[in-house]
Amino acid sequence: MSPVRDKETVQSIIRGLAVPFFAVDNDYKIVFFNEPLEKLTGYKEEEVLGKPCHEVLRSDICNAQCPLRETMTTGRDLVNLEMTIQDKNNQPIPVRISTSLVKDKEGRIIGGMESLRDVSFLKTLHKEIREKYTHYNIVSKSKKILDILDNLPDIAASDATVLIQGESGVGKELFANALHELSPRKEKPFIKVNCGALPETLLESELFGYKKGAFTDAKKDKPGRFRLAEGGTIFLDEIGEVSKNIQVKLLRVLEKKEYEPLGSIQTEKANVRIIAATNRDLRALVQSGAFREDLYYRLNVITLNIPPLRERKEDIPLLIDHFMEKFNQTLEGKISGFTTAAMKILLNHNYPGNVRELENIIEHAFILCRENYIAPKHLPEYLIDRPLSPAVASGGKRLDDLVANFEKELIEETLKQCGGNVERAAQELGIHRSTLWRKMKKNKINLENSLYTPG
Repeated sequence: MSPVRDKETVQSIIRGLAVPFFAVDNDYKIVFFNEPLEKLTGYKEEEVLGKPCHEVLRSDICNAQCPLRETMTTGRDLVNLEMTIQDKNNQPIPVRISTSLVKDKEGRIIGGMESLRDVSFLKTLHKEIREKYTHYNIVSKSKKILDILDNLPDIAASDATVLIQGESGVGKELFANALHELSPRKEKPFIKVNCGALPETLLESELFGYKKGAFTDAKKDKPGRFRLAEGGTIFLDEIGEVSKNIQVKLLRVLEKKEYEPLGSIQTEKANVRIIAATNRDLRALVQSGAFREDLYYRLNVITLNIPPLRERKEDIPLLIDHFMEKFNQTLEGKISGFTTAAMKILLNHNYPGNVRELENIIEHAFILCRENYIAPKHLPEYLIDRPLSPAVASGGKRLDDLVANFEKELIEETLKQCGGNVERAAQELGIHRSTLWRKMKKNKINLENSLYTPG
């Protein structure tokens, strides 16, 4: 084959590739722009040849962290980097890109090449999955949590006192807030009090208020939290920390719907629903004499027991995705995801601090990460080189199980969106058709026994 024919053949093969890609010279000016990329962006090759690539694609990271520049400077290929480009009509397109060097026969670098994959569909799909498992701002697919959420509307409709029990950091306040928002009192105030953060004398005045002259610094009347919550809901967090004196006064509110501010001789009525929460075993406190039994039963009309995160590890990927979206907005980050090694660490951790600990870990990583993917080096030091968590080591939810469950759900949702068309679903997932069939077989996904309509 002659050099000319050989060159023509190579160009024909390159142009026939289904993957959108372009090539630049050493000045980052476009020298090749294939047909799939024309379809993706709306530009014709003749419109962009000779133009700097950043003027054409206008990605959100072109100026700060140009992927092609990094590859051509370091010689290191980039794979599956997430970014957003703009098409000819200035519409954003989320893509995953990979970069590599272009060399001549002598091995000299003469440019770079970048391939792109449109992930708009996957972004939408991930959002749908996240929304599917978000209820009243609570993110979960755990059966225990979903059973609680199913009962929330009925509980909220009543005026019964609710006791929310669970370890520190499980999100008890979220459930209290959901009860208020679902209740007939939702238009009235939702007042929160951390009973464990205040000494007894200050807590009493915070809860019930005081009258002018009740003590040295009482220069004027001050309404308490019960007055501020009138008609609404008061959330008493860490109720197990209150003193016996405060317990007596709370019992009076529950039994007679009344209280007296400090320094007052007048009784005030309280039209307030009480939701209490604790991370302590109130029954044990009753048995030890530290908590009044009559108050315990008044509080314990309806009990919600929130399981710790280690007992619902299937929620970890959803929560990671939720916090990623949150911090990408609030911290103006551009984090695309986690490396496999970092995700393995997060899935194996036992989370003694529960959801709050996971949120703090993600925030820590966002602050330190200057790249597009969070790696182990961005995680808190105490997570690195830890042995498997007790739940994992004892045969609980293993990493492989969690990954497999998420993979199965993603495949099923993609097939559903694609009407059961396996080839299109494989394209959307960025894998080969045969790979998708293999994963379907592994996850026991059968088109014939599903709601999908094969294409």
